Amino acid sequence: MSVISGIDWHCQRFWGASGDFWQAQWDKFLDTVGEDSFHLWVYGTAILSTSVYWIFGGIYTLLDVTNKPVALRRYKIQPGTNTPVDRKKLLKVIWRVLLNQLAVGLPCSFVFYYMMWLRGLEPVRELPTFHWVLYELAIHILVEEGAFYYSHRFLHSRYLYKMIHKQHHEWTAPIAVTAIYCHPIEHIFSNLLPPFLGVLIMGSHVATAWLWFTLAILSTLNAHSGYHLPFFPSPEAHDFHHLKFNNCFGVLGVLDRLHGTDSSFRSTRAYQRHIMMLSFVPPREAFPEPETCKHKLGK
Repeated sequence: MSVISGIDWHCQRFWGASGDFWQAQWDKFLDTVGEDSFHLWVYGTAILSTSVYWIFGGIYTLLDVTNKPVALRRYKIQPGTNTPVDRKKLLKVIWRVLLNQLAVGLPCSFVFYYMMWLRGLEPVRELPTFHWVLYELAIHILVEEGAFYYSHRFLHSRYLYKMIHKQHHEWTAPIAVTAIYCHPIEHIFSNLLPPFLGVLIMGSHVATAWLWFTLAILSTLNAHSGYHLPFFPSPEAHDFHHLKFNNCFGVLGVLDRLHGTDSSFRSTRAYQRHIMMLSFVPPREAFPEPETCKHKLGK
């Protein structure tokens, strides 16, 4: 038995053992809130995405505001920045993010629902199979990579950057909640549409869409957090993008490599640190910056 088929076999056993459990929980949830697709797709999605953003973004913000625990400062990607975070700038971020979530995100949820309705909605009562969820998530990731890379790179064109994207780049050392601190137009076309397109293409079940949106939100919070924590995906590439502006436009880095838009990043020590750390050694200690040669007169 190959490794892949072995993993697949274990996944099938896991799903066989737990599938009935999750279906039962989903049934209880629907029995409580109802099966109205409109309410689930529009209000359910808005409540879920906002809650995930502020629960996990709030934890990161607490770290930045208090600078505690001190031990976590060793995992800062840009040491010495946001120590502590500027309260006035933070309030500005919170206001803009809430505005984007309520005044932009909620109306977009209505539009996205009707696009899904025209596409053909999956019945909400029965959950999809484990294999199908994995397949759809893979498609969602690939579609988002393409849509985000090109929309993001387009926002860096001269006029659009000045009028729209510059606001997001006010933070050269980002913190988690700046993930959707941006112009409303950017929020629609670079934050909301890319993760939604895969859902639309696949005609995903609402539960699959919620799972995907949760993963996408956690990913962007991590990418903007300013911390390269052990056992977390590396945020080095996107942090470098905020620092230097003209490199690392994508999520996965595949299109950056294809188009050569990660060339500067690949020449830095940050690129060597761009891995998931499987120990508690801080990345900047595992891959320290090269020492500057000091030349003294008379030597």
